[in-house]
Amino acid sequence: MVSAPSPSTTPLRKLLESHLSQLSAEAEKLFAETRENARQEFADQLNQAVRLLRIAPDAEEISATLLDAAAQFCSRAALFHIAGEVAQAKRVRGVAESVADVFPGTEISLSAAAALAGAVATRDPVTAATTPAEVSFPLWELFDHTGDGRASIYPVVVKDRVRALVYAWGEVQGPAIELLTQVAAAVWSAIPEPVAPSELIAIAPAPTAASAESAQEPTTIWQSLSAEEQQVHLRAQRFARVQVAEMRLFEAESVQVGRNQGSLYETLRKSIDAARETFRKRFFSSCASMVDYLDLELARTLANDDRTLLGETYPGPLVP
Repeated sequence: MVSAPSPSTTPLRKLLESHLSQLSAEAEKLFAETRENARQEFADQLNQAVRLLRIAPDAEEISATLLDAAAQFCSRAALFHIAGEVAQAKRVRGVAESVADVFPGTEISLSAAAALAGAVATRDPVTAATTPAEVSFPLWELFDHTGDGRASIYPVVVKDRVRALVYAWGEVQGPAIELLTQVAAAVWSAIPEPVAPSELIAIAPAPTAASAESAQEPTTIWQSLSAEEQQVHLRAQRFARVQVAEMRLFEAESVQVGRNQGSLYETLRKSIDAARETFRKRFFSSCASMVDYLDLELARTLANDDRTLLGETYPGPLVP
């Protein structure tokens, strides 16, 4: 009588073992690829954030760029500027719109927020419980914190002084945010002293022959603007510089082709048109004295002061 094959040697078992071995190898390969892709994506995000920080022209842009970058590495994030013993709320990411609307302008006394005060005093990152005593009652209430939660506070140390704090909570990738604050601090430290307003407004286009009789000196033009209008002009200039700097950084090959062919506008049409539309909506609609600083920056920085390089199809300066 022939005995039945043992379970370990049946064709079915051999088939299953073969497929399991193959599936295991494929799963291990897939896991390795997924891990490598995640690592590459993380590195790309960090690299792009660092690049944007490096081209930020002033403290305001550095702050905005830093928070947007940090928000990629945590669930929710807020940014404060430090003025004496007060943390001034600037902007927040990852929260409800109702919270984002009321957050800017909130002032937190450091004496009422032990964790924030600790980060300022030690100039080192601090992780604390999200209790009223640690983060202040206004933040605890505004962010709907619970006592068993955690918040991480990262100082931006500029020339031995804490100028800002990144406040992150939820899922937080601390090392990435700490690196970003260090890069932001280094860029912030390298910012030169502010240019005199009269020099800033002087980049406005020279008056035409038709308007020569009514032309004023740049200083007089600047001084004739209200304080609110001056701030709008400064923000418009910063916006223009950042937009053009990003084109040079992220579309360097297209910029070079456009310069060589005298067709910068056609080569970069999508980016330039998007920037022009945003500039029109954000600045021309709210300021009657606005100058097309984007056009000036495109000509000065992108076209190296040679407008012919923008090409014949370039539509020219925006008008109100």
